[in-house]
Amino acid sequence: METLDLLRRRRSTTADCLGGPGPDLATLDDILKIAARVPDRRRVAPFRFIVFEGEARATFGKSLRDVFVADNPDATEQQIAYEQNRFQRAPVIVGLISNVNKEHRTPEWEQVLCVGAVGQNLLLAACAYGFAAQWLTEWYAFDDRIDKALSLGKDEKIAGFIYIGTATQQPKERGRPDMRALISHYEA
Repeated sequence: METLDLLRRRRSTTADCLGGPGPDLATLDDILKIAARVPDRRRVAPFRFIVFEGEARATFGKSLRDVFVADNPDATEQQIAYEQNRFQRAPVIVGLISNVNKEHRTPEWEQVLCVGAVGQNLLLAACAYGFAAQWLTEWYAFDDRIDKALSLGKDEKIAGFIYIGTATQQPKERGRPDMRALISHYEA
């Protein structure tokens, strides 16, 4: 019942509403182990993690700033500061990196779904530990210069960044889909 309750109430908390503390090293290690425990046909493991904590968040923020300024030379100081401080919004950010093996006999689509399952497990594990989290992509998840700053491989892509911390306010419930519109029953 605890698991079902967790699944029913799981809700993303926006990154702007996250503060400290975040998970300690042992807890984060367990969260990532749980995240990786997904359906993975033929054990391809088409994913990896990049963890940003402490000063690493500010250091990476300089890369975000540089790319943003290159694309937005007329940006205000306030806009530049916002981009530079994106990774300061939470005490821990986990970059989920998709590393699909196109040569592997497991179809690409199954590998992509595996990466998505890792992201969802990561959110659920963080929530089960009492933390709040949000999975974001935003512009920097789709920029080749950021990929280079992260030393991503040729076939690697950013599946998202999972911000983890303590909620500074309760997340608002959002509209949910009409389940009747999403379910059909196959008629034999």
